[in-house]
Amino acid sequence: MDIEKRIGEIWTLYGRHQLGRSFDLPELDDWAWDIPQAGPGIDVLGEVAGLRVLDLGAGVGRHAACLAALGARVTAVHASPTQHQRALARYPDTPGLHLVCADAVAHLREADPYDLIYSVSGIPFLDPNRLLPALTNGLKPGGRLVFSALHTNSHGDGPSDSVAARPEILRLPGTDTEHQMHMWVLEPRLWEDLLVDHGLVVDTVTTIGSPQADQSLSYRLYRAHRPERVPSRPRSATPPPPNAVVGVGVIVHGPDCLLLGKHRLGTWELPGGVVEPGESFAEAAVRELAEEAGLVAGPADVRVLGTLLDRVGDVVRVTVPVLVTRWSGAPRQREESIGDWRFWPQDSLPRALFVPSSQCLTAWNPVLPLDHPPAHFQPVTTIARD
Repeated sequence: MDIEKRIGEIWTLYGRHQLGRSFDLPELDDWAWDIPQAGPGIDVLGEVAGLRVLDLGAGVGRHAACLAALGARVTAVHASPTQHQRALARYPDTPGLHLVCADAVAHLREADPYDLIYSVSGIPFLDPNRLLPALTNGLKPGGRLVFSALHTNSHGDGPSDSVAARPEILRLPGTDTEHQMHMWVLEPRLWEDLLVDHGLVVDTVTTIGSPQADQSLSYRLYRAHRPERVPSRPRSATPPPPNAVVGVGVIVHGPDCLLLGKHRLGTWELPGGVVEPGESFAEAAVRELAEEAGLVAGPADVRVLGTLLDRVGDVVRVTVPVLVTRWSGAPRQREESIGDWRFWPQDSLPRALFVPSSQCLTAWNPVLPLDHPPAHFQPVTTIARD
């Protein structure tokens, strides 16, 4: 975050400098991914009318305003207050355009998922290992990501072969004043690996070169999408310990939403845990719900749905999905190992669900688009989902 903080400070200086100038860029007459008159153009975004669209690193907002004029509902985000001020001054009341001053990751965590997220060279200014998990969950299933990234700078320096930030130079327009800032200028193979590792499918990578023969500057345009189905993965490669073979998964749902928390090892999961000796499944569910998420329920508020049986290595695992029909309180972090509790829409669940949680949700609602290892489910009663 120290590197990103410094980058933000430089963009704030840049915006302040631009606010003091009489010159400003004209409206877009030809969409460019950071090199004028170098294709491809806006056509790579496809039809945008009616879509919820996010512009990351929107700058003065010209690209966002262009899409809003085509009928998209565009949120344009920039972390710099002065860049945001420039955009507000230029587009004070543009239909379909919402200007936001916020950290991109913080915005993605709070906003409803988008149909399309794009960025004109803004993504390389953020640590991809911090941005991409939030970005993937910020896309609807089937949603698309399109962004350009610096490949070779004007001095001929090519991309890095490791995921690390490196110094680049930002010159204030109309001056000789230069500022050193850091960017993640990565080989396409690294960008593709990062996108895939964070649950996206890479569709195309397009070279964008300078039309000037003596100019080495070049970019790459990445197009990817979030799969329609939500993947799940084990929390780690280590099988659960033998004394943790019987547990409960607690399903708490509001209107079309499900309560999930993020484990420190990266999986999203239901409240739940090991059934202690002498506990009923309902009592274990009530206890785990209070201990992990701070919600209060009673055993009478719990419906045991059945049992799930699978094998992890040499360990037989029994998971009991239960449905909580009534509770009180607001979800909050109670344990160090799991937090960030929130309700997720059933049609936009986060990627990397913990396998037993995914199995419990499928047992409760078989039409959810969840992929996971098979488990034998023996229902107790007919499942109702309200």
